[in-house]
Amino acid sequence: MSKSNFASILVATFVATSFLAPSLSQAQTNSPVKVKTPDTSADFKDLSPAAKPSGIAPRTKVPVKAEESDEPASSSDFGSPSQRRLRQHGVGLGIGQTMLFGNYGKYGQDKITADLLYSYAASHSFDLLVNGHFSTHKDNSEEIKLMGLTGSFKGRIFEYDNFSPYFLAGLGFYAPQADRDGSGKTTRKLTFGTNFGGGMDLRLNEHYVIGVMAQLHWPFRVQQDEGPDLKGYYMKLLLTGMYLF
Repeated sequence: MSKSNFASILVATFVATSFLAPSLSQAQTNSPVKVKTPDTSADFKDLSPAAKPSGIAPRTKVPVKAEESDEPASSSDFGSPSQRRLRQHGVGLGIGQTMLFGNYGKYGQDKITADLLYSYAASHSFDLLVNGHFSTHKDNSEEIKLMGLTGSFKGRIFEYDNFSPYFLAGLGFYAPQADRDGSGKTTRKLTFGTNFGGGMDLRLNEHYVIGVMAQLHWPFRVQQDEGPDLKGYYMKLLLTGMYLF
């Protein structure tokens, strides 16, 4: 190959390269640029104390608060209190046997009587119980009339489910009067006295309570201007029903 032909080939190659270079450069410029994203997988890994960078607070687990339930505790739990409301009033009736003792038993016979009851829930353990009663007991030509208005503290021994036994103790006012054969009627006088006893309650629902109650009433001696003084005591064994409001 002559030198003139070789020079012509070099010139042609240079010219072609000059025209192709802008096209290649433009192709590289139009190619999509890859964006590098940070690797966050390390954030989900627990770092050892030695590997944790300074100045970054360690991740702590957020405590999960247990959901609180408004439902009352199951009544099957032993010793769980019944659902009692404080400052709750109650009115009711007690029906049962009135048994006479002491000198009262000489003037009349035992009989079924009715008592009026009122209660007030002062605390979770103690109630105020008011008892009002009146009855007439006869035995042949003799009779005795019993009248009383008493107040008692009703202390609950324990409560299981809706069942609760209790004890009673209190004071009251009495006005007994006897019609004694041969000596006439005694003078009716108001006297003080004590009462005590116990019973059991069963709460049917929010408003109704039934139960049994034994209450001993002991009026103080009633002095007489003529004849022997009037003294004695009596017990009431009652089925009770109360309405609470």
